[in-house]
Amino acid sequence: MTEPPDTKETTELPVADPDAELPAPGEAPERISLAVRLAVLVAIIVPLLGVLAVPFIVWGWGFRWTDLGLLLSLYVLTALGITVGYHRLFVHRSFETNIVVKFVFAVLGSMAVQGPLLMWVAKHRRHHQHADTPGDPHSPHGHGQGVLGVLRGVWHAHIGWLFDPDPPDLDRYVPDLSRSRALRMASVLFPVWTVLGLLIPAAVGGLMTRTWAGVWTGLIWGGVVRIFLVHHVTWSVNSACHLWGLRPYRSNDESRNNAVFGVLAMGEGWHNTHHAFPTSARHGLRWWQIDVSYWVIWTLARLGLAWDLKLPTLQAQRQRQRTA
Repeated sequence: MTEPPDTKETTELPVADPDAELPAPGEAPERISLAVRLAVLVAIIVPLLGVLAVPFIVWGWGFRWTDLGLLLSLYVLTALGITVGYHRLFVHRSFETNIVVKFVFAVLGSMAVQGPLLMWVAKHRRHHQHADTPGDPHSPHGHGQGVLGVLRGVWHAHIGWLFDPDPPDLDRYVPDLSRSRALRMASVLFPVWTVLGLLIPAAVGGLMTRTWAGVWTGLIWGGVVRIFLVHHVTWSVNSACHLWGLRPYRSNDESRNNAVFGVLAMGEGWHNTHHAFPTSARHGLRWWQIDVSYWVIWTLARLGLAWDLKLPTLQAQRQRQRTA
C-alpha cells in the first residue's frame, strides 16, 4: 500500500501524554504456560463463535438480511470509532484531522458503549504508562499463581477491571483533549450517543421492513448483540493479546501479536507491534497483517481528511526486533 505524501516516519516511542512521566520498571510478570494461554484463547473464542452461530439457527424468523446488514454495518462503524477514533486518534495522536472528523469518531466510539471519551482515553494512557505492572488498570498478570491466579487475571483484564473504582488522577492524562470544547461536549453527552446507538438500528429496521417486528429485531441485532460483540472483541485485546500470540518486537510488557484479533478487532490484535511503536498509525506493519483501521486512516489521508500520519522507520523496526 502506497503511503500518503504527508506520512511522517518517526523513531520516537513516547507515551501518548507528553506530560506524563514513565514509572520505574515494575517486576516482570510471572510466565504462564503455553497450555494455559491456549485455554484462555479457547475460552474467549468459543462464546464468540456461539453468538455468531445464533443467526444461522434463527434465520428466517428472528434474523433476516436487514438484521445482518444492521449488525455488520454498525459493528464496523462503532468498532472503528474505538480503534481509529478513541485509540489511535485520541489516545496516541497517531494522525491529525479536523474537528468535525474528530467529533464524528468521538460519537461512533461512544456508541460502542465503552465509556465517555475522556475517561476511556485517560485509562488507556495509564495502561501504556504502567503496562503489565501494578499500576496497569487491566493487565491479566500479577493476580496470583496457578490456574486460579490465571483465571482471576483473565477475568480482571477482560471485564473485571470495569468494576474497579477510578483512580483520582485521571484528569492529568487528558489535558490536551480537555482543552477542546467540542470533545468535552462529546464526552459529556455519552449517554445520548449510547441511546442513539440503540434507537438508530431499531428505527432503520422498522422503516426497512415496515413492521414492529423489524423494530425489535433491529434493536436486538444492530443494537444489543452488536454492542456485545464489539465489547467482547475489543476487551480480548486486553486479555488474550497480553497472554497468547507472538512477540516479534521488544517491549517492556507481555503484549503479543494475535492474528485472530488482528482481524476481528480491525488491526488492534497486532498488539506487540503497537506496544513497541505506540504512536504508529499502523499496527499491522507486514503486508499480510490485516489492519482495517489503518486502511481507514490511509483513505482519510488520501481524501485530505487526515495528515501527519506517524509510522516507525525501518531502522526503528530493526532496532526493536527480537533476535531470539
